Amino acid sequence: VQLQAFGGGLVQTGGYLRLSCAASGRAFSTYNMGWFRQAPGKEREFVAAIGGSGDMTDYANSVKGRFTISRDNAKSTAYLQMNSLKPEDTASYYCGAATTAFLERRQGVYPYWGQGTLVTISS
Repeated sequence: VQLQAFGGGLVQTGGYLRLSCAASGRAFSTYNMGWFRQAPGKEREFVAAIGGSGDMTDYANSVKGRFTISRDNAKSTAYLQMNSLKPEDTASYYCGAATTAFLERRQGVYPYWGQGTLVTISS
């Protein structure tokens, strides 16, 4: 599967953005999807994950209650709705796809990745 992430941009603190991750290839619904982010000078970290049917989700504590992960299997697209954005959310955001049995926070188990989309939050 090939992934393409987009939707990043520059917003003010308290603002919102919706990131999209479009997948090409077959059987999108068989992949668990994850969002990760990497801030300058820091390691890539887990943000959120969603199961193939969309019925299971997982969030990092730092974004819980502010971000929502979702997917539309008919459009082969996963989303990350980001609300109440903070300067510390500034990072390049990456989407990944994996066929693991459970939702995973470990980036190493995601074999497929999209390119990053930059999110910048101004204070």
